[in-house]
Amino acid sequence: MKAKHISSEEQDEQGVNDDAQGADETADSPSEEPAFSKDEIFHLLQNERRRMVLRYLQGTDGAVRMRDVAEQVAAWEHETTVEDLTSTQRQRVYIPLYQSHLSKLDEAGLIEYQQNRGIVERQPLADRVDQYLEFDSTDESADEQGSDDGEWDDYYIVTTVLCYAVLLGAVIELPFISFLSGIGLSALILFLFTALTISRVID
Repeated sequence: MKAKHISSEEQDEQGVNDDAQGADETADSPSEEPAFSKDEIFHLLQNERRRMVLRYLQGTDGAVRMRDVAEQVAAWEHETTVEDLTSTQRQRVYIPLYQSHLSKLDEAGLIEYQQNRGIVERQPLADRVDQYLEFDSTDESADEQGSDDGEWDDYYIVTTVLCYAVLLGAVIELPFISFLSGIGLSALILFLFTALTISRVID
């Protein structure tokens, strides 16, 4: 069997066709996801409600109801539970999310927001901004630490009042206290504060 001879003109024509096919494939291939600059990310996340939406969607798999998102964001804002929200509290969060914030996140490609169906779904691009949401947990830790400090301040105040009460009782010679000497009172007060300090260190 004779091998088919391809002329130089046919080779040139084949090369042109290959180039055209390659260009078509490149045009048909999906473009890469747009990269965010830090300024764009910070501008998008400067609103607390948008951050809360993304925080909520971090723990979801698939589409969720927009109403569920709004209720949880409202609960976080008012430091309560979804069940204890009032109708006014729900509406104050639901309306801005519905009209503005979810659309902005959708336009950025972080979520898919089907407004007519009331459906929200996290998109893979949201992974790029997760690291910028970590400050939320840091703020919560700081709040918890502040709460603990306030609780211990109360303990110290109560202990101080108790010590003054014991001292006053000794001065006016109340029963069970008047028998304490000056050294005994000092030792009792020192013991109370020492026990309190040790308890805080251990905790």
